[in-house]
Amino acid sequence: MEKLKLNETPVRTSRNFNINNIKLENVDLPKEVQEFSNLIIKNENKDIKIDFEKDEISLKYGVGDILLENSKKLSNKNLKITIDSKQKKEAFLDFYLDETNNNLIENIEIIANENSKATIYLKYESKVKSFHNGVLKILAKESSELNIVIVNLVSLDTNNFISIDSEVLDNANLNFTIVDFGGKASVTNLYSNITGKKAENNINTIYLGKENQLIDINYIGELKGEKSNINIEVQGALKDNAKKHFKGTIDFKRGCKKAKGNENEFCTLLSDTAKSLALPMLLCSEEDVEGNHSSAAGKIGQKELFYIMSRGFNHKEAMKLIVRANFNNIIETIENIEVKNRIAYEIDNRLD
Repeated sequence: MEKLKLNETPVRTSRNFNINNIKLENVDLPKEVQEFSNLIIKNENKDIKIDFEKDEISLKYGVGDILLENSKKLSNKNLKITIDSKQKKEAFLDFYLDETNNNLIENIEIIANENSKATIYLKYESKVKSFHNGVLKILAKESSELNIVIVNLVSLDTNNFISIDSEVLDNANLNFTIVDFGGKASVTNLYSNITGKKAENNINTIYLGKENQLIDINYIGELKGEKSNINIEVQGALKDNAKKHFKGTIDFKRGCKKAKGNENEFCTLLSDTAKSLALPMLLCSEEDVEGNHSSAAGKIGQKELFYIMSRGFNHKEAMKLIVRANFNNIIETIENIEVKNRIAYEIDNRLD
């Protein structure tokens, strides 16, 4: 059993906020793992090349040193994805954890070459107690357009850790859509290094916590290129005794004149015992930039519930409709109908 201190903010705030990091006790880190064999890949384009190989991956942040060392020593699935497609195509990587594949420690490197376009789907699902520690390294080269969709549907007795490190070059557009529903503890660290002129990074996230889940989200965006842009939009809901920590940092570095950064996080509290903490931060060492941030949490308004229930819906159905409406703008960024339908099903199922 390990005691882990994870997901530290890049700038320290008062300890009274209890959000600079999280501490997890009694975490079972696997000491030995076998090859992970439950990966299904659907790739419709020969210009999205998927190789089973491992390159040395270095991250600026990540969820924590112990877990990054764990991923280096014990990774049981290593992938390198190279994208040359000039017309937007899709590739699906579906990881399913079961009794014989209950430990997944993967390293994935994605390189979107110049002018390429693609959407990569990464889905993680389990019905049994399991362990997931993922590392994802992304390079979006000049004028590329890359969409990354991550769907977390692991079981509620699974510890889920994801470390993401990305670099965005001139005129490139990198978009993340993250659906964070599963995990006893689900801890995500995403660092975006926006170095290029007119480079853009959009991060859209929905989370849904229930029972005793802990969701910890740490997004760090550094703007370095002129007229670069980052947008962080996070919508979530918590029920029962679930807890969520959101940390979002937008850092305007020297050289990013006329850059823009926006972040917004909103949490709907569906019970009196759910807890939400948020820390949106703007840092700046450059002039002539624009930054905005907001964070809020609240219960569903009684007027909204009454209005919907007056149209023939019961209380639970009305609550589901409101939560889905809050999530809808982000879900609509996903182009694949099957993925959208599965997310809608999971929302209904987890709100029952």
